[in-house]
Amino acid sequence: MTETAGSDGLQSIPGVGPGIEKDLVDLGYSRVADLRDADPESMYDALCRIRGTRVDRCILYVFRCAVYYASGPAHDPERLKWWYWKDKSQRCAR
Repeated sequence: MTETAGSDGLQSIPGVGPGIEKDLVDLGYSRVADLRDADPESMYDALCRIRGTRVDRCILYVFRCAVYYASGPAHDPERLKWWYWKDKSQRCAR
């Protein structure tokens, strides 16, 4: 697993590769801990505004997984799969 300098392990989040990591940094999230209280839907909307177009909804699902991952050390293995969040409207449980 590759870590980008200054990312503090963003790529350690399941589903986050270099492209999503860049999106997170563009949104102001440079460390996993920064995502702890983030709102995935607001993050997705902000990314759409930055890009000037609607972006692939899969990014929203990865954002949901990332916020869940950042919420604490005890994780349900199923929720660490970005696709778990695909058809879920629930917020990330803390």
